[in-house]
Amino acid sequence: MMNLQTKLPKVGTTIFSVMSQLAAEHGAINLGQGFPDFEGPQALKDALTRAMNAGCNQYAPAPGIPQLREQIALKTERLYGCSVNPDTEVTVTAGATEALFAAIAATVRPGDEVIVFDPSYDSYEPAIDLQGGRAVHLALVAPNFGLPFAELEAAINDRTRMIIINSPQNPTGGALLREDLDMLAALIGERDIYVLSDEVYEHIIFDGLEHATVLSHPQLAPRSFAISSFGKTYHITGWKVGYCIAPAALTAEFRKVHQYLTFCCFHPAQVALAEFMASDQQHYLDLPAFYQAKRDLFANALQGSRFKIMPVRGSYFQVVDYSAISDQDDMSFCRWLTTEHQIAAIPLSPFCETPPAGRYARLCFAKQDETLLEAAGRLCRV
Repeated sequence: MMNLQTKLPKVGTTIFSVMSQLAAEHGAINLGQGFPDFEGPQALKDALTRAMNAGCNQYAPAPGIPQLREQIALKTERLYGCSVNPDTEVTVTAGATEALFAAIAATVRPGDEVIVFDPSYDSYEPAIDLQGGRAVHLALVAPNFGLPFAELEAAINDRTRMIIINSPQNPTGGALLREDLDMLAALIGERDIYVLSDEVYEHIIFDGLEHATVLSHPQLAPRSFAISSFGKTYHITGWKVGYCIAPAALTAEFRKVHQYLTFCCFHPAQVALAEFMASDQQHYLDLPAFYQAKRDLFANALQGSRFKIMPVRGSYFQVVDYSAISDQDDMSFCRWLTTEHQIAAIPLSPFCETPPAGRYARLCFAKQDETLLEAAGRLCRV
């Protein structure tokens, strides 16, 4: 037998797979894994069929087809007022997870430190580890799960290569404001530090807030990779198409990694997305109201429960505090909730280096209204 030494000793089966399997075994409503239980726009699906029937079934250009990169650049300028070169600054990727990995692999070297904010999405640290870097974990500040600026200032040093931010944030539902980006820029100053901005929920933000993107920030844009996802925007998570926007020099390095990860992504989907984006510029503008209605429906239906509802500025996740119900750790509580009350939730501790201070669970409200009301009814009986 060969002596196989894992390069990812801390990684096992993801918590999403674990809880989804448990939900299936117990016939539970799955509010754990973050995907919609409704379909994307019919016109987009029809465009996909046309693209396949038209013969767009071979390799696409590695950076993405020009039509889609052009539509991404046009949308970015319309929404954020910043000009993006589709040829040298936009890369279409096999989902946002690939884009995150490519950005980290392109810039992080052995011995570098990358600052992440807990609870942090679970793909960040493995990508850092595989480059020989070290993730430095700082805890977000409840109840709004904002950035801990004093701790951040203390953590930045000569080894800091990158800071990863995520807004709107998974799993907490927090969102950064423009002044947060200003403070981040001030702390970075002139240091050689990159920013990786995970903005996959950019169109799902509530209560009149505007998405604060690094792309329109004059100090951060020249050093940043901004990642987004068509899956979150168009309810097509299974298509696995995302993109990265970065300055030309960063994009050149990003594409060196991208070409050996996936080379390109699903060609017919790119054609369909380009067509749909050109013909329908309203869909993503309607997303805040669409998901805010679901957030409010679910939160109002939970008012009779013993769960404490945490603020949600964006994304399609509701964090609840269950401390009035149980003193179990969050993993045990979520297992119990699934097996005994047939509601699958996600604990926050797998997203953290050390367990969070509160007793929290994450629920996904990207579900049909009937599903949310049935789930809330069960939760009110806990």
